[in-house]
Amino acid sequence: MAVTDEAIEKIKEMIVSGALRPGDRLPKESELAAELGLSRNSLREAVRALSLIRILDVRQGDGTYVTSLDPQLLLEAMSFVVDFHRDDTVLEFLAVRRILEPAATAMAAGLIEDAQLDALAAQLDALGPDPSVEELVACDLEFHRGIVQSAGNSVLCSLLDGLSGPTTRARVWRGLTQEDAVARTLHEHRAILAALRDRDAEAARSWATVHIASVEQWLRSTL
Repeated sequence: MAVTDEAIEKIKEMIVSGALRPGDRLPKESELAAELGLSRNSLREAVRALSLIRILDVRQGDGTYVTSLDPQLLLEAMSFVVDFHRDDTVLEFLAVRRILEPAATAMAAGLIEDAQLDALAAQLDALGPDPSVEELVACDLEFHRGIVQSAGNSVLCSLLDGLSGPTTRARVWRGLTQEDAVARTLHEHRAILAALRDRDAEAARSWATVHIASVEQWLRSTL
């Protein structure tokens, strides 16, 4: 094992074991290096690596702290990696969304509040019957984010937030090139919303699946 990897593992073990908790300040570099049996250089590299993935927060002139370890914060690293996707992997991102988003939508059916449903309906009404593709895609992102947030699972919400970015361009292209894409998307949004109002988890799951699968099907036919 490379010395930096060993240093990362030792810091990770301190966090996992509870020796370091969210918000804790790490001991001084010289003290921690001696405690873990590491060189200060390898410790410094480990701290730099762990700060990049939001495990540690290096505050200039103040010290190094364990972050909140909040799922949304930690999953920012995944979003960074996702930004480097290639066009030929968009289908794979859509396939993962098709697994996760219908499940989140079904979960939301029993938890979403009437005020949130009214806000989603108002959002759709504001679009009107003939929005631009860009307006529709922006609304689509907010519509699904609002539903997933209501599912009450911050990890699932963060995962889907990170996965939605790579599929945005596919949705724009579909709106520009497929004749009925805008009308179909609006219809599917209304159907999802109606299922949520009825507190019908399975109908909500089914419509969310149809909604994502239609983009996936179009993309397969164009690649």
